[in-house]
Amino acid sequence: MELQPPFRKIIHVDMDAFYASVAELDNPELKGKAIAVGGEGRRGVISAASYEARKFGVRSAMSGSLARQKCPHLIFVKSDFPRYKEISAKVREIFFEYTDLVEPLSLDEAYLDVTENKKGNPSANEIAREIRQKIFEETGLRASAGISINKFIAKVASDINKPNGQKTVHPDEVIQFLEELPVNKFYGVGKVTAAKMYNNGIFVGNDLKKKSLEELVKLFGKSGVHYFNIVRGIHNSAVKPNRIRKSLAAERTFSENISSEIFMLERLDKIADELEKRMLKADTKGKTITLKIKYSDFTQQTRSKTKGHFMQKKEEFFPVVKELLFQDELPNSVRLLGLSFGNLNTEIKEPVWVQLKLKFKESDFFNEEE
Repeated sequence: MELQPPFRKIIHVDMDAFYASVAELDNPELKGKAIAVGGEGRRGVISAASYEARKFGVRSAMSGSLARQKCPHLIFVKSDFPRYKEISAKVREIFFEYTDLVEPLSLDEAYLDVTENKKGNPSANEIAREIRQKIFEETGLRASAGISINKFIAKVASDINKPNGQKTVHPDEVIQFLEELPVNKFYGVGKVTAAKMYNNGIFVGNDLKKKSLEELVKLFGKSGVHYFNIVRGIHNSAVKPNRIRKSLAAERTFSENISSEIFMLERLDKIADELEKRMLKADTKGKTITLKIKYSDFTQQTRSKTKGHFMQKKEEFFPVVKELLFQDELPNSVRLLGLSFGNLNTEIKEPVWVQLKLKFKESDFFNEEE
């Protein structure tokens, strides 16, 4: 089945190692060195790592102690969210020079719909290149971009030529691009889902495409419909300039079911670290904390508590998480745990759950230059 026009022109812009790059910008002596943002202290967790640190296997959401083992000369720097927000605002001003259809995903990435744009430029590829150059000239930081017909493909494409690069997937290239794409590169496919796909003979998009809708729904539930569509290039979500979350959350599916509440608390401790990082990154606070529990029989339960004040830091909300975990006996072993914040200090629209990857033990349409 061929995709039919008209096609949108969507750009996903993603700053390269944003937090670490800001640290280098503000302290030039760090340039070219292996640095990690956050992660200090006995139980510290890394928020971001420079590309030099990544060469040694250092990654975000990794414990600082493990990162130090992998890279003994690693330099730890503190997070500076006011500075991140200041630079993020400058970057968004550049986006608005081209279009008002800007959907920020976080401080360091956003979708832009440039199908019709303020410059009257028919080439989304040229616009992306201009934006990346302006970001560098005005902030000293580098960004990468993905350009295609929808948000999903643009998001995937932005990772391909990182750092400081861009990738265009033209309309007539979309199907082949998706068929050849490894499933673990599909945005939204986490480690556990990828493993399940491998176990069912699904390694690249074309393998996924061979499965019927019924087969995919049987294997992956509602997500099966999503996988059935995206591998065919169908993703109709518009760029939403006023997109505001109702809640901000993080969850983790375990490769093996766990029954010990002590082990669950250890997992929740890691998830809370990630949730705190996301709350800080989004500059958001909330009053209601919710614990999501999915049992081995796939039944699901949520437990919530609302405080009289806004919370953001782990030290503020994790005692509530412990209280929620131990308030009732768990009837079964657990395959998934999640934490979310509601009653945010923002306007409210819809909840967003995020699958974590945690380790525990682009013609005139785009005018891309070849």
